[in-house]
Amino acid sequence: MCGIVGVISATPVNQLIYDALLLLQHRGQDAAGIVTGMGTKFFMHKARGMVRDVFRTRNMRSLPGNIGLGQVRYPTAGNAYSEEEAQPFYVNAPFGLVLVHNGNITNAHALKKELFGIDRRHLNTESDTEALINILAHELELAARDLPLTPVEVFKAVSAVHRRVKGSYAVVALIAGYGLLAFRDPHGIRPLCLGKGEGANGPEWMVASESVALEGTGHQLVRDIAPGEALFITMDGELHSQQCATAPSLNPCVFEYVYLARPDSVIDGVSVYHARLNMGETLAQRVISTMPPSEIDVVIPIPESSRPSAMQLAQKLGKPYREGFVKNRYVGRTFIMPGQAVRKKSVRQKLNAIGMEFKGRNVLLVDDSIVRGTTSKEIVQMAREAGANKVYMASAAPPVRYPNVYGIDMPTSSELIAHDRTIEEIRQYIGCDALIYQDVDAMKRAVSALNPALASLEASCFDGRYITGDVSAADFEAMKTQRATQPQDEEGAEHSRLALPNPTSAH
Repeated sequence: MCGIVGVISATPVNQLIYDALLLLQHRGQDAAGIVTGMGTKFFMHKARGMVRDVFRTRNMRSLPGNIGLGQVRYPTAGNAYSEEEAQPFYVNAPFGLVLVHNGNITNAHALKKELFGIDRRHLNTESDTEALINILAHELELAARDLPLTPVEVFKAVSAVHRRVKGSYAVVALIAGYGLLAFRDPHGIRPLCLGKGEGANGPEWMVASESVALEGTGHQLVRDIAPGEALFITMDGELHSQQCATAPSLNPCVFEYVYLARPDSVIDGVSVYHARLNMGETLAQRVISTMPPSEIDVVIPIPESSRPSAMQLAQKLGKPYREGFVKNRYVGRTFIMPGQAVRKKSVRQKLNAIGMEFKGRNVLLVDDSIVRGTTSKEIVQMAREAGANKVYMASAAPPVRYPNVYGIDMPTSSELIAHDRTIEEIRQYIGCDALIYQDVDAMKRAVSALNPALASLEASCFDGRYITGDVSAADFEAMKTQRATQPQDEEGAEHSRLALPNPTSAH
């Protein structure tokens, strides 16, 4: 899962892209990159690290031009340690292309064979994004051969990409000297939206993973890009759009609403904050059906993305809502810590319990989801050490039982606490006195009720249904093998990227 942005303007865009990436930083902290274009020349800077660390004044000065794109990376395929796999990616033919991608290509292995054996294109990394840009380049070359490059040829190439590529992908690309291209996979799994601003010298267009990047940079949200749709914005700011898929359907990833997206974003017509409030309401019904509310003294969220659900749950139960954990914002994020021992220690560094909110009370802890369970176990222990009489835990999301292959790093079942375990077995591992999970159908209703157009949601990590229809047990085994061969970090510890990247929550 990554954050992507693209801008075309009548004025320099480097600072605008930088500001947008800061607003999308929660979607990835592993690496960041920006490309700008001036005439037919690209200027690029990318490196591992956070946006504020990757881009210094000297780097920004070397990014001139009125068109550009950027990405914050959270690696779910390829090598997390390779600088070469930081995005954007570049190919010099045809025309010159740069591309950023959010999602995960499920048939990347087959595409890489096709690219080398049939299309005669060489790939130098394990990144699925490199395969994607080369597929696009090949199809653009076929579509525009002996023809001027117009939106017609661009959309023809995107249609061919949809026919060849499987999985989830939201894409922004620049075609040197021609304009900006953005498109979304036919299932609409990963988000992408269009915004417009009024610049001093004319309209300014921006596409981004979340609406917060548009609004935070002074752009008005125009609409979400539809599943299978492509937008092409010419260098003079003329917008063209076309549906490029034969059977598109809207199936946004439900984990965006559970955890990944910022609460102030609107994705596919649904307020993320409102969706989390709804999840808290349905979770309250599960709590009531599981245990008498009279046994609960106080509801405490695990900061921060669980707060809306916890507040709504407390209100429905008629119980006080309290902040029982204080977060230290100046420590490293859990997900980048090497090795399990350091990860556990970092939970204590990151969260501190307020003893008076726990002492002698029966507390209901609310988290947005439980993935591996290790952090949940540590937090339950912290609550007990702070003096809690009973510690109950509720998850605003259902049990995460299945691997995710669409851009969230949950590729192996063995790393998921809920896989092949009963709720009681999970409760015993975590060490809480009661464990209440959200119901899968209730979670889906909580989101889809906010937009009648959402007939379906991609929820494979909860229900095991893979909507692209091309995922098999052999694929999971291959992912497991690839994960086992990932390199170690500089301290010699295995790097697990299963912990999700949102800096506002602990797992």
